[in-house]
Amino acid sequence: MDEVMTMADVRASTRSTSSFYLPSNTPLLSAFLAFALAQFLKIFTTWYKERRWDSKRMLDSGGMPSSHSATVSALAVAIGLHEGTGSSAFAIAVVLSCIVMYDASGIRLHAGRQAELLNQIVCELPPEHPLSNIRPLRDSLGHTPLQVVAGGLLGCAIALIGILILLL
Repeated sequence: MDEVMTMADVRASTRSTSSFYLPSNTPLLSAFLAFALAQFLKIFTTWYKERRWDSKRMLDSGGMPSSHSATVSALAVAIGLHEGTGSSAFAIAVVLSCIVMYDASGIRLHAGRQAELLNQIVCELPPEHPLSNIRPLRDSLGHTPLQVVAGGLLGCAIALIGILILLL
């Protein structure tokens, strides 16, 4: 019976025995880089939309582009390019990406809109009402479909660039 070697077996057999070896996990690096770049870009998209610099946008959810979409799409594309589109890891990453992107543009977007309405209602309550002094709810939770698509395209680009750099 012939023995089948996987890519993991090939990489393990060719790995250096040096203690200074730093493994390169391209899908993970692509995902983190896509997330960081998407969060950084929110400073500039906020300036373009509102004509003000707001560095706090780097730590907020919501906004353009969707860092959630950028992260999961970079992960899926990098896994597809690294391990092949027929791998189980790629299938898991694609399903995860679909769920995250649907959630960002659907459920979380509507939860943010509901929070906005609730904040408006609370602001209109008389001062003696017990709920008039509660802290406002966060209303920048989700993304518009355009923000999700922009994040997804950013993630794909980051993964492709990462793989091309490794091939050079």
